[in-house]
Amino acid sequence: MQYRHEWKHEINRSDMLAIRQRLRAVAEPDPYTIDGKTQIRSLYFDNAADRALREKVDGVNMREKFRIRYYNGDTSFIKLEKKSKLNGLGTKYAARITREEAEALSRGDLDWMREELEKPPLPEMPPGGASSQKPGKYRRELVAELYSKMRGQGLRPRTIVDYTREPYVYAPGNVRVTFDYDIRTGLGCTDFLRWDCPTIPAGDAGIILEVKWDDYLPAIIRDCVATPGRRVTAFSKYAQCRIYD
Repeated sequence: MQYRHEWKHEINRSDMLAIRQRLRAVAEPDPYTIDGKTQIRSLYFDNAADRALREKVDGVNMREKFRIRYYNGDTSFIKLEKKSKLNGLGTKYAARITREEAEALSRGDLDWMREELEKPPLPEMPPGGASSQKPGKYRRELVAELYSKMRGQGLRPRTIVDYTREPYVYAPGNVRVTFDYDIRTGLGCTDFLRWDCPTIPAGDAGIILEVKWDDYLPAIIRDCVATPGRRVTAFSKYAQCRIYD
């Protein structure tokens, strides 16, 4: 299990322009983007007591959350993901699911999950690649875990989270730097596959700079992302998109 380090900073547009200019001199834009950007849509799961939300807000040391996600409106490649945190480090498991399975999940329909568990996993990467983040578990394992927790913990689709991501990669240290902005919430809408589903800005959320790395963060990247006066934050896009609840 590979845990990664992560920094998050809330920055303004001037910060982003300066950091972007420095990054472009040393890092590469993620190749799986359109004109350097990716439109991301996620549907997060939580229970009636908002366990995932409360654990995030309360800073629980060991926590997890589930979501399904696709990119740039392309529903031919959809991922089920589980993100886990332990002692401030993060890891992620992901697996492909079909459009039909995503539709069922967005309705809270669990019947298909029992039937699908015995089927072989889908290919983990589409032709040409649709994501630079390789999954860590096969479908039946992650689906089985979500099925168990939807049954046992009452997890259900909670809200859509939309945003624009501008990602950069740097091979030494397996570093990934992203700017996330235009964060929007679907409120109580869970119609995940309807790309034109109405969303609204998630409060006054600005630009989120995220820096992730494995064992070490190269000094050249540390210098590139330096933001004097900005502190590391525990910003959560999911929590931000729940501010109207």
